[in-house]
Amino acid sequence: MSLLQQTPGLLEALRGAMTPKFLATRSAAGVPNVVPVVSLQPADDRPDTLFFGNFLLRKSIRNLREDPRVGILVMTQDLRGWALTGDFQAFEKSGPYYDQQMASPLLRYNAYTGIRDAGVIAARTLEASFRLTQLAVARDLVLARLAAGQAARVAAGGVAVPLAARREFARMAALKVLAWVGDDGYPRVVPALSLQPAGSGALVCRAQGRLPAPGTLVAANVLTLEAVSYQAKGRWLGGGAIQVQEVYAGGPPIPGERVA
Repeated sequence: MSLLQQTPGLLEALRGAMTPKFLATRSAAGVPNVVPVVSLQPADDRPDTLFFGNFLLRKSIRNLREDPRVGILVMTQDLRGWALTGDFQAFEKSGPYYDQQMASPLLRYNAYTGIRDAGVIAARTLEASFRLTQLAVARDLVLARLAAGQAARVAAGGVAVPLAARREFARMAALKVLAWVGDDGYPRVVPALSLQPAGSGALVCRAQGRLPAPGTLVAANVLTLEAVSYQAKGRWLGGGAIQVQEVYAGGPPIPGERVA
């Protein structure tokens, strides 16, 4: 039985057209990048194969051309989730994966751009499966807010996060994730729903599970119910603090545009 088939609930979640899914890539220099890719879905004709539409993914596409190693996080609305690693295989400009992506209402009727091709990923490992509770999420959010002052002092010197981005990272009703490059070179992605602004140049969270070592380059992404997304990149300082060094907008008019 394949990796995806033997993991309860994962295939059903991946097939959900609007199930939140995040793709983490890395540059050749090891800088992580993590963005929402809701078009990611399992292939019916090949075991442990995923494919996605090349749609508003400029930095991710550049990274995939430099290094094929990826991390994936899938999370359902009831806060059940799975973290995977995989290997990018190729971009396909025709064939069943391309046709399925082109037929998707999410992409067919988008006013900004069309599909260039379909990206193909071979699933490699299941890194974690989890089920969060609303109580635990609320607790971690309170603890993150209480730690914001200390995090701001520890992370002094970060770039000023634009107010619009700080507002989205502060939301409780939003999906937030943290990504970094693991010791084996593969990007890792974990849920970080408690992620909060800490002063003007830092973020803080109470992420669960395996976390990066202090000094590690990280990327954090927020995706709201209104499909607004921002990505902040910086250094993990330990204790949940991130010193922000770059901020990017995730949506139109210029997806991936640096805003700080």
